[in-house]
Amino acid sequence: MTARVLITGAQRGIGAATALAFARQGARLALADLSAPDTSAGAAGSQGAAESHAYACDVSDAAAVAALAETVQSAWGGLDVLVHCAGIIHEAPLLDTPAADFDRVIAVNLRGSFLVGQAAIGLMTPDAANPPRAILIASDMAYYGRETFSPYVASKHGVLGLVRSWAKEFAPGILVNAICPGPIDTEMLGAEHMSAEWRAKELAIPLGRFGTPEEVATVAAFLAGPGGRYFTGQGIGPNGGSVMP
Repeated sequence: MTARVLITGAQRGIGAATALAFARQGARLALADLSAPDTSAGAAGSQGAAESHAYACDVSDAAAVAALAETVQSAWGGLDVLVHCAGIIHEAPLLDTPAADFDRVIAVNLRGSFLVGQAAIGLMTPDAANPPRAILIASDMAYYGRETFSPYVASKHGVLGLVRSWAKEFAPGILVNAICPGPIDTEMLGAEHMSAEWRAKELAIPLGRFGTPEEVATVAAFLAGPGGRYFTGQGIGPNGGSVMP
């Protein structure tokens, strides 16, 4: 059966690269972002996908996530793979961080992961022989922490908690894992989100370079494929050596 795949944050960065990776495998794609991702000629949906649909969804909004899940269920009757990439970052010293900024990061990154994961797993049919996969994007910062990024670190540490809990709850019929990227060359590392000082510090890792969205997407494709059948509750780190657990 052609895999039915939901990817959030699919408009750009890791989400867009992941959409392209699954499209090339001939998957059926539901691509979601704050604004509906491009599935026209030349976009991910035209690069070999069996079919591709775009949806606008604020992952922090329970009603919006429920509506997305209902649409996917109506279209396909279920789901085989979730790759939840939607997320935001925030850099500021703790004493300069309003509670509203903390709340927004937690709402998108942690509440969004809970809502999307809950909805997607609810669409999956457990099968120990060929289990559906739920894959959430966390961060290497969830392991080592980072000064001036406390809301982001807290949110991604929480994502790992969800993954470990769900992995135990749904094994062996559904596999749940996290990907914990290191510094990846996306808009999130840009000046709008991260200072030049911290961009420079991100390069102080053994491989000495930013990773690419495609390098993260290959991990998602692996975890969703036959080679990923013995992984659950894990945080897989395409991180250039930033974390060595």
